[in-house]
Amino acid sequence: MEMPRPLTDLPKAHLHLHFTGSMRHTTLIELAREQGLHLPDALEEDWPPRLRATDERGWFRFQRLYDIARTVLQRPEDVYRLLREAAEDEAAEGSRWLEIQVDPSGYAHRFGGLTSTLELMLDAARGAAAHAGVGVAVVVAANRTRHPLDAKTLARLASHHMDQGVVGFGLSNDERRGRARDFDGAFRLARRAGLLAVPHGGELLGAASVAECVDALGADRVGHGVRAAESPRLMERLADRQIACEVCPTSNVGLGVAERAEDVPLRRLFEAGVPIALGADDPLLFGARLLPQYELARHVYGFRDAELAELARQSIRASAAPESVRKELLREIDEWLASPDPAVESPAGTREPALPESRSSAADRTGTESRTDTESRTGAADRTDTRDRTDTENQTGAESRADAESRTGTADRTDRGAPRSR
Repeated sequence: MEMPRPLTDLPKAHLHLHFTGSMRHTTLIELAREQGLHLPDALEEDWPPRLRATDERGWFRFQRLYDIARTVLQRPEDVYRLLREAAEDEAAEGSRWLEIQVDPSGYAHRFGGLTSTLELMLDAARGAAAHAGVGVAVVVAANRTRHPLDAKTLARLASHHMDQGVVGFGLSNDERRGRARDFDGAFRLARRAGLLAVPHGGELLGAASVAECVDALGADRVGHGVRAAESPRLMERLADRQIACEVCPTSNVGLGVAERAEDVPLRRLFEAGVPIALGADDPLLFGARLLPQYELARHVYGFRDAELAELARQSIRASAAPESVRKELLREIDEWLASPDPAVESPAGTREPALPESRSSAADRTGTESRTDTESRTGAADRTDTRDRTDTENQTGAESRADAESRTGTADRTDRGAPRSR
């Protein structure tokens, strides 16, 4: 009988995490009290909140809680803290490369404009990477509820900061309030500069939303993308072109995209050959970070260790990490899989198998892991959408650290070249 290997030891990349939503719940409470800010019960006693965003009223409530959480980040030191803690949490869960999404528009009025805000976040990301030994890169994301010209402004800003840690350009917020094709101009600018195209799609809308991200925006990855499972033809296209879907099971349940974790079509996508990068989306609102997503894959979707290793490989391959970092992480994944099955020594010296967690406890922990196991274990954090590819080569100041690479976490896109072939 195969005994499960520790998932914290499995090297992995985290490619779907939002800046504000990566904040620790304990940090939210502490900063709110320091500043005398009142938080609603849904962010305090009744946390994590009960959300269902499949209708407009539910999405409005989700966005309102998000905006309230944003208000506690008042000072530059709060940004540094959020990213430092996020990187700590990533390290504790075995994540070795983080690409965090940020829309600097939401903080620009507080930190001196778009450019100053992005540069603050990038500097904080470099510091977090050095502190935690995790690669931290940034994806600048436009808001699809705003005008496409705003997205072009952000695409230019992102392109001008590629040498400081920006690796991709995204599009987030409610799919029902902004067609992907309306933002094709911004994505052309970003792709021309060499940034990965990583728009959200196929979360609140169906397979056609994913297809539009691919056809109109040239997506290298699709944020969420789970609704692609509704179209065998689309899954075949994604598999053929190796376009990864950033699947976030706990978030899908939290927002009502799926009724239960069992209903998220992770297994269907995987067996169709669609590359998958598991993500946490917004742990602050859904109560679970990256590790519980892998635990769900094991206990709810029935992934064996060889399949979990392949999920981790797919996350690395879909990332913007430099080639040297990817090779090292892929090698370490092979080592994880080649390691002996874990077992517990009995007092008599005989070996007894370690007991895997029950299916139900794994599902329960999706709402609490980030609060309990993850936060207490890591002291964890927010991974702020910011990580520099140049950090691995330029900023760490040592090629040896860049060759410890995945751990130091910032890399130059010039080392990586064009996005990995798909």
